[in-house]
Amino acid sequence: MSEPPRFDRGHTDDLMSFLAASPTPYHAVANAAERLEKAGFRQVAETDAWDGTTGGKYVLRGGAIVAWYVPEGAAAHTPFRIVGAHTDSPNLRVKPRPDSGAHGWRQVAVEIYGGPLLNSWLDRDLGLAGRLSLRDGSTTLVNVDRPLLRVPQLAIHLDRSVNADGLKLDKQRHTQPVWGMGDDVRDGDLIAFLEETAGLPSGAVTGWDLMVHSVEPPAYLGRDRELVAGPRMDNLLSVHAGTAALAAAAGRGSELSCIPVLAAFDHEENGSQSDTGADGPLLGGVLERSVFARGGSYEDRARAFAGTVCLSSDTGHAVHPNYAERHDPTHHPRVDGGPLLKVNVNNRYATDGSGRAVFAAACEKAGVPFQSFVSNNAMPCGTTIGPITAARHGIRTIDIGVAILSMHSARELCGAKDPFLLANALVAFLEG
Repeated sequence: MSEPPRFDRGHTDDLMSFLAASPTPYHAVANAAERLEKAGFRQVAETDAWDGTTGGKYVLRGGAIVAWYVPEGAAAHTPFRIVGAHTDSPNLRVKPRPDSGAHGWRQVAVEIYGGPLLNSWLDRDLGLAGRLSLRDGSTTLVNVDRPLLRVPQLAIHLDRSVNADGLKLDKQRHTQPVWGMGDDVRDGDLIAFLEETAGLPSGAVTGWDLMVHSVEPPAYLGRDRELVAGPRMDNLLSVHAGTAALAAAAGRGSELSCIPVLAAFDHEENGSQSDTGADGPLLGGVLERSVFARGGSYEDRARAFAGTVCLSSDTGHAVHPNYAERHDPTHHPRVDGGPLLKVNVNNRYATDGSGRAVFAAACEKAGVPFQSFVSNNAMPCGTTIGPITAARHGIRTIDIGVAILSMHSARELCGAKDPFLLANALVAFLEG
């Protein structure tokens, strides 16, 4: 194994800034694109003709980004090395008719996205952010990053059994946040407020994709600041690491033996079936167009895909000190123990033995330790974009990630070193 990389807290500091600045998938891809622009990448439009020039390029589509670097002299059949991730996180999202209320309270009507730990959204200061679609056909991002909403919990005096019998939340009745007082609830109040906040004229907004977020910033935790608490680590931690790794790999230029790629998709938390999800055509279309833009044929496309490998990077479960029996008794991943290699023989994860060898080689090259994760046989196993990517595109895929606690909470927890270790492993993988 190579010499282990010396921990750089600057990477984790930058991750915390990325998390804070990315309350929605749309903000996340905008921030990733900004970082890639600084590294010399340029945006290409899907509606334009593509050329076969070398260098870094990326496409944006809604809450998804696909970026790649073509080294000088790359043949049309040069394989790809892909880091796959997702930009979305479970949360509460605004309904088409957002203005509601009762009994003197003004509320916002929300729908539950994905599988959040609902109790983690109670009694928390919440902001509102997302994408506004305008009458002229354009879109703009908005972020009210201050305490604006709150989902109030029922006082224990009115539910004396809550601690004995457990909290029971009705997803419709008990999750609607308050954001003011008054009995004169009028349609359009929330959107008018956002138009004013974004500096838009009244009536400019005709569509929206809005979601709430905790405004509490990410923070170091623990005696020696060895832990990080923050929102949306699942899975912006991987998006951030993948962006940093792609920029670093691009610095190798003509030394690369493959074409490094970052593919960060939306809608993983609800099945990935969308035009910006991993089960959609975005990644395959970008890879094929890259082959054809370099003068390749269908045969070159087939050869490139046959040699391609994807790391599906998503967070995984660290062993929980209060619920160790929920984990497999022989697999207890720890925070700051290095990235997880995630295995499930029923293909909920895409890793097999040959994939393990690829990841082990990357970690060895980077001097990064890694751990294995497998679910307790008595517990249903989650899944990722890994099996979807493998099946849809016919490319070898390996599932990995960073061990965290409180997955799907409004605020999750990881080790301070693990994001740095993941990024180093991804650089080694992308370099081929």
